[in-house]
Amino acid sequence: MADQRIKKNFDLSGKVAIVTGASRGIGESMARGLAEFGAKVVITSRTQESIDQIAHSFTADGYDVLPVACHVGNEQQLKNLVDKTVAHYGAVDILINNAATNPVFAPIEDMTGELFDKMMNINVKAAFLLSNMCLTHMKKSGNGSIVHISSVEGFKPSPGLSLYSINKAALIMLAKAQAKEWGAYHVRSNVICPGLVKTKFSSALWENQQVLDHWNEKIPLHRMAHPDEMAGLAVFLASEASSYCTGMEFTADGGYLIS
Repeated sequence: MADQRIKKNFDLSGKVAIVTGASRGIGESMARGLAEFGAKVVITSRTQESIDQIAHSFTADGYDVLPVACHVGNEQQLKNLVDKTVAHYGAVDILINNAATNPVFAPIEDMTGELFDKMMNINVKAAFLLSNMCLTHMKKSGNGSIVHISSVEGFKPSPGLSLYSINKAALIMLAKAQAKEWGAYHVRSNVICPGLVKTKFSSALWENQQVLDHWNEKIPLHRMAHPDEMAGLAVFLASEASSYCTGMEFTADGGYLIS
C-alpha cells in the first residue's frame, strides 16, 4: 500500500485550532474544514447562543469542538479565549483571525476618528493581540500556523470601503512582520484575501443588483464566491502541506485583481 506521504500532510489530527468570527459565513466554513481534516476546533463569536448552534451541528457530525463566546475588541476576553482553549485542549496550534467589522459604506473624508479606532481595534489590533497570546503556546510546541483573513480590498480599495481597505492592508503587513520574526520558532503566518463572498457581512454589496452585475461582468469567473470556497486555503495553510509558506498573501477572488 502506498504511504500517501503527500496526502498525510493535510491531516490535522491532534491539532488545536481557534477560529474567530466562526458563527457564520467564511469563519464557519473554515472551522468546519479544519474539523473535517481532524482538528479540534475552538469556535468563537460575540454571543454564546450563536456559536452553540454551530457547535451542536459540528458535534452531531462527530467533530470535536469547543464554543467560547468572545468579543475580539476586548483584550480580557481574548485572554479568556486562549486560557479556556489551553485548559480544555492543552495547546494552540492554529489560529485563524477571521472576525471583522465594517459598519459603514462612505467616502473616507466622512469617517470619524471614533470609527477609525473601532475598526482598527476589531480588524487589526485584535489579530495582533490574539496572535501574541497564542505564540506563547506555539513556541512551547515548536510549531504553529497563523492565518489572517484579509481581503482583495487590502490591495485595491473600492469607493466607500477605504477605511476597511486600510485595515485589511494592515493585516497583510502584520502577517509579514510575524513571519519574519517568528520563523525562528517554526511559527508561520499567512493571509487569505477573499474577493466578494456571499455572506451576511458582504450583503450590502451583493444584494444591490447593480453592484453585483458590475462585479460579475468584471471578473474572469463572472460570479461571486460561496463561503466553502475559502475553506480549502484555510486547511492548506493550517497544515503541513504549506510548511514552507510564510509571510504570503493567498487570493481567492475569481480573478478580481487581474480584471
